[in-house]
Formats: sequence, C-alpha cells, structure tokens
Amino acid sequence: MNPQSIRKLALVTGASSGIGLELARICVAEGYDVVISAEDSAIETVATELRGTGGQVTAVVADLREHEAIHTLLDAIDAAGRPLDLCFANAGFGLGGRFTETDLHTELAMIQVNVASQVHLVKHVAQAMAAAGQGRILITGSIAGTMPGSFQSVYNGTKAFLNSWGEAIREELKEQNVVVTVLMPGATDTDFFHRAEMDDTKVGQGKKMPADEVARIGFDALMSDDDHVVAGFKNKLQALMTNVLPDPVLAKMHRDMAQPNSEKTAAE
Repeated sequence: MNPQSIRKLALVTGASSGIGLELARICVAEGYDVVISAEDSAIETVATELRGTGGQVTAVVADLREHEAIHTLLDAIDAAGRPLDLCFANAGFGLGGRFTETDLHTELAMIQVNVASQVHLVKHVAQAMAAAGQGRILITGSIAGTMPGSFQSVYNGTKAFLNSWGEAIREELKEQNVVVTVLMPGATDTDFFHRAEMDDTKVGQGKKMPADEVARIGFDALMSDDDHVVAGFKNKLQALMTNVLPDPVLAKMHRDMAQPNSEKTAAE
C-alpha cells in the first residue's frame, strides 16, 4: 500500500459525550481514523455513528480510574499498525460541594482520571511521537485551573495541574517536532454539571458554550501550533481577570458561582 494512501490516526478519550464526542466527529470529518474511549459501553453507539460517516473507528471501553485501562488503550493504538498522529487527552470529570462534605473516594478517583491517567497516557504517546519526530497532543485543561475553586476545590486543582503541565511538556517536546496545546474551556453545554452534582449552582444553571464550538476551537488551535486556547470571549475575559485579581478575591468570586443553592440566591 502506498504510505500516502494510509489515513492518519487520532485518539480521543472521554469520547462518548460532550467535548470528546465532538472532537471525535471533527477528526472523522477531517479524514482521520479514530480510536475512541470512554468508561462505559455508550462508546459503542458513538462508534456506530462515526463509522456511518466513513471513518475507521475502534471503540475501547476503558475506565481510567483503573491503571490497566491505559494499557488497553495503548494496545488498541498498536493494533492499528501505524503511528498515532493526534492525541486528545480529554477524559475527566468534576465534583462540586464543600470540601469537608464531599466524598473522598470520588475525589481520589477524580485525581486518578483527571491527572494520573493523563500523565500515564501522554507519557507513552509523547515518547512514541518524539521517536517518530512528529505528532500533536491536545490536553483538555480549563479556565477553572486559573483560579482557586471554592466549592469545586479538587476539580480546579486537577485542572491547574493540567494547564501548567501541558505548557511545560510543550516546551520539552518542541525539539522533537511534537506539538502540545492546552484547551481551556469555560462552562460548556454537556452533562458535566449534572454529574458533578452542581445543578443548583449559579454556574450550573448559567449560559454555556456549545460543545461542538469548544471542540472546533481546540482542534483548530492544535493544528495551528498554539500553546493554549481559551474557548469563548467571555471566558477569555475571565482568564485575563485571574491575572489581575488577588487569589482571595477570585476564591470569593468562585464561591458565588459554585456554592450549592447559589442559583437560588442569584435569582432572589
């Protein structure tokens, strides 16, 4: 087979819904075959949809709370028989609430998925891309990582790590022609806030960006070699504000958005 006729390959984690689903759709529309993963069998429904649009799709059920899930993903990439061109390290979830009252097991699982599994996956992917002398990695951080996240403290901490780590490894990998971009969304129209038990918060009930718009912004930034991108004008303003205001002020602002029942308070 002529190497030029081989379709390029992309990996998208957290692809059963939200930003990850939209990233997978974009990849197929742009001519990539994809390996997609999520924690449950809903990923098979996504795979069926994407195959109907002409892509070669490998669906992997991988619960990233489990260490071995990364090896399952890496095996699926190896089985494709070609280098990975794009990696979208997108999987993650949140949890809202007062730190002394939130569930520790859920928070430790969040750290595993949002941080440890990302490092584990990207370590292997980046090593392979560096050896090949090409590749692109998009890490889904968040503007939440730019401010102290009162009533969402562990989640914001995980995103602060991703924002910083992504910029750091970008600098390290540029000599090997590997691009790393950090996507920093704000509130996005997905099931994130419901899963995070934040339906009764001001941010949970507020206006959100469509997931397809956020995904397109992230994809285009990656292909443009950007170091990071904040999705949406309002979120860009918020990100700028975090560079000016002191942390105690930012923590109070976040409390007003994320404290349970803040949606009712805002309506009064």
